[in-house]
Amino acid sequence: MTTTPGTSAFTRLTATGRWRGRAIVLLAIVLFSLSLRTAVTSITPLLARISDDIGFGNTTSGIIGMLPTLMFGLAGISAPALGRRFGIEQVTLAAVVLTGIGIASRSLANDVPTLLILSCAALFGMGVGNILIPPLVKRYFSDRIALISTVYITFVQLGTAIPAALAIPLADAGGWRLSLGVWALVPLAALLPWVWVVRERRATVRAERDLPAEARPRSDDSASLSDSARTSLWGSTMAWGLTLMFGMTSLMTYSLFTWLPSIYRDAGGSEALGGGMVAVFSGVGFAGTLVAPVLCARFANPFPFALAFAACWLVGFGGLLWAPLTVPWLWAIMLGIGPTTFPMALTLINLRTRTSAASASLSGFSQGVGYLLACAGPILFGVLHDATGSWAAPFGFLIAVVVVMLSGAWVICKPRYLEDQLA
Repeated sequence: MTTTPGTSAFTRLTATGRWRGRAIVLLAIVLFSLSLRTAVTSITPLLARISDDIGFGNTTSGIIGMLPTLMFGLAGISAPALGRRFGIEQVTLAAVVLTGIGIASRSLANDVPTLLILSCAALFGMGVGNILIPPLVKRYFSDRIALISTVYITFVQLGTAIPAALAIPLADAGGWRLSLGVWALVPLAALLPWVWVVRERRATVRAERDLPAEARPRSDDSASLSDSARTSLWGSTMAWGLTLMFGMTSLMTYSLFTWLPSIYRDAGGSEALGGGMVAVFSGVGFAGTLVAPVLCARFANPFPFALAFAACWLVGFGGLLWAPLTVPWLWAIMLGIGPTTFPMALTLINLRTRTSAASASLSGFSQGVGYLLACAGPILFGVLHDATGSWAAPFGFLIAVVVVMLSGAWVICKPRYLEDQLA
């Protein structure tokens, strides 16, 4: 039995057929991708209202801003091992359930510890999705990596921008609890297709076991990295390059998710303006998701594009620091173009590996360590502001982060494969 690109044993053996099977997998991926940022951007525009209701200050706001990167980092460390142990489809289904429960239940919180704990549950589920969706794309769509990467990252961006834009209007209509809890409907919608994917994957594995050894299709799971190879990722320049590119982009992004409303408010802008600029900041990322995977696939070394996106970060920082209310939408647009290095990094996970096993290992390492590094961003940004009484020091910190991000991009953008470096 031969294996064609992009056709897994799952799609060959399922009675539903190759294209219908892959369509349902794509639907499952898209719906969960739509959930992967909703718990982040739905809460930051509402922090003032929530703090007035249940009582907390800037320190707790900084912790809330840090939680996404912390939980995404912990998920990055644990998700690859869980995927190897239980299967990436099964673990992703569990993540969908955890995400939905976390989002729904945190909207009922009446105190800070409950709010933080339930936010952690939702964010950990999202973090598992961050890690396992790239290898799922590699497994089921290895012949369409750029296209499917564009599709799922676009839905990640939709799930980033829409909650930020609707947070204040929904809160005005039904309170902050409704504004937070309504996003549980998205993982709920993803549940049915993921149950189907898990069921079919299990049926395929059973069917393969009944075939003669010589007739069994070779799964890329058999190419899983050895323990020593996974350990050596800590010494891999490629792994660290991707980690710095990904982690520093996340550090800047989540710092601004947390503090952008406060920056505009301190400059004299309204609460609605702050929420709207968060929506613009996240929404502009659509352009990046449409072009970044194509750029990475068509250009052997896409580093010049990383330089261009870094320049957009710097222009946005300068505008917010010196003239935040002059053309606020322009600064938000420039800042929104900057994180295009995020979909670039996600695409490079698959373009710099040969198998879904290597993709999962690289995804887990780069996102796990990268998000843990990014944890410092929202808190340090706020600490520097409180210590100096100005936004100059926080933005000086972010300028240094841009330089670190570019150093990582310079390494990972070089055309080569992780397996070759580890060998």
